[in-house]
Amino acid sequence: MTTLEFYTQEKNKQEDLLKTANKKLSLSSLLRLAVFLITAFGIYYFFGDFKVIAFIFLVGIAIFLFLVSRHSDMQYQRDKIKQLVEINAQEIRVLQRNYSDLPTGKEYENPLHPFSHDIDLFGKGSFFQYINRAALREGEIKLAGILTENSIDGIVKKQEAIKELADKVLWRQEFTAVANLVKTETPSNTVLEWFRSYKSFVPKYIPWVAAGFSIISLLLCIGYFADYVTGLQFFLWFLAGLLYSGFYLRNVNLLSMSVDKVQDTFHQYHQLLGMMENTEFSSGILKKQQQEIHSETKKASAIFKEFSKAIDSLDQRSNFLIGVLLNGFLLWDLQQSYKLEKWIRNYHQNVKSWFEVIEKMDAYNSLGNFAFNHPQFVFPNINSDEHIIKATSLAHPLLNPEKRIANNFSIENEQFFIITGANMAGKSTFLRTVSLQIVMANIGLPVCATSCDYSPIKLITSMRTTDSLSDDESYFFSELKRLQFIVNEIKTDKYFIILDEILKGTNSTDKAIGSRKFIQKLVGSHSTGIIATHDLSLCEVATELPQVENHYFDAEIINDELHFDYKFKDGICQNMNASFLLKKMKIVD
Repeated sequence: MTTLEFYTQEKNKQEDLLKTANKKLSLSSLLRLAVFLITAFGIYYFFGDFKVIAFIFLVGIAIFLFLVSRHSDMQYQRDKIKQLVEINAQEIRVLQRNYSDLPTGKEYENPLHPFSHDIDLFGKGSFFQYINRAALREGEIKLAGILTENSIDGIVKKQEAIKELADKVLWRQEFTAVANLVKTETPSNTVLEWFRSYKSFVPKYIPWVAAGFSIISLLLCIGYFADYVTGLQFFLWFLAGLLYSGFYLRNVNLLSMSVDKVQDTFHQYHQLLGMMENTEFSSGILKKQQQEIHSETKKASAIFKEFSKAIDSLDQRSNFLIGVLLNGFLLWDLQQSYKLEKWIRNYHQNVKSWFEVIEKMDAYNSLGNFAFNHPQFVFPNINSDEHIIKATSLAHPLLNPEKRIANNFSIENEQFFIITGANMAGKSTFLRTVSLQIVMANIGLPVCATSCDYSPIKLITSMRTTDSLSDDESYFFSELKRLQFIVNEIKTDKYFIILDEILKGTNSTDKAIGSRKFIQKLVGSHSTGIIATHDLSLCEVATELPQVENHYFDAEIINDELHFDYKFKDGICQNMNASFLLKKMKIVD
């Protein structure tokens, strides 16, 4: 079964489940209406007999609240199914190369980063836009961090985790569906800061006072219905409870407003933690994440659920009638506030690591999804031989598979390739293909090739230098700063260097001399890399330095039309096309 067939089948299955869920919700709504009407009729029928009316009202309210809770659970399940329908529909669109509606990640692009500004990692039509399936804002940030980490540590372990998640496609979809159900209004770092700075106000003796008060309230209620307690006595006790609760009203209101903002986060996160706890993982990275949430005597999901339920309980005060009754007879606000404060004291230090586990899993789901969507891609064989990259049929993963041209590519440690070629012949695309292959391999992703041996190396590029009006910098000075950055970096670490037409901001003679000397410096530093250029004189460096090889992309003029084969070839390009294009487009005669 192809990935497209799988997503189509899952979408159809979830659509059938959605129809069933909607029918159940309609029946549930009718049942709630029936209970309301029966309760209203009972109150009308026994109007005048206060005790019977009170009994009918309390029983009716209890049944109605139960049905409301049940209806909410059914709505949640329905909404999760709707998310699963959309998840599969989205994957179908992406496989059909339609993903322009997904987040671009433009905000993560950094011109000062070793490569993120140069290789279409972020922005419209970028690799991030294609790969990102993070449901949480923090998960998206984590994914951007993974893409820009430029680390070569633990690649095999990363591959194992991604392979495992690729196989758990239904689990990943449910995780994403649950995470998508609530768009939290409060970032996790804001929640953590609130926990750190929170000051308690509920006295420590409140649990005992509230328990005693509730028992007395129950006894008085029984006594009232048995005619042992007068209505006035019952009301005065109720009023005493309201006055005592009202003494703390301002602080309870502040706490309620604060927890309302994090309620959705904890409701969502305790379910995601539960999914992780109840799944068996085999890869080292995922098992380590699981251990992070198994460090307590209770499961992290149960601890989060306690907080979420306490928030829900305190939220009952938002219904004025229910809130007044609960506070008058049970000191409800104080009981629930004490539970929340006790939870914050006991667990606020653990919350950060638990949040990070969820957010990292959200990010890794995107990587697993990418691997599942591209079964024809290969996980690089990680080695430490003389070849930095040895790939067959290497191509750019974002190009249409029906049209993209693949190339075999092999470069050894401390080799430097000079690539020449006509305009639009494929040089820049090839540079980004190699760059992205290195980034993907370092992350642990499969690459767009039929085979790939890879000796891990960090990446650094200079392909899109721009001038800066705000910093009063010329284009040429910006280029020099970028090259200086590269020189400084390779003094302390090993990098694969990719340059596209350097020193464009100066005249031809200076450019040729400067470029030649810079390549000599890079070769002398035992670096590995590629430089693309239109300056054929630069190719002469290959006759002086055995580490340098010349390669090119060609163009042919056939029947007064340009033709490109986009094939990576040995040697120096002889066919340039600028003059032809100027005439063809009638810019010059």
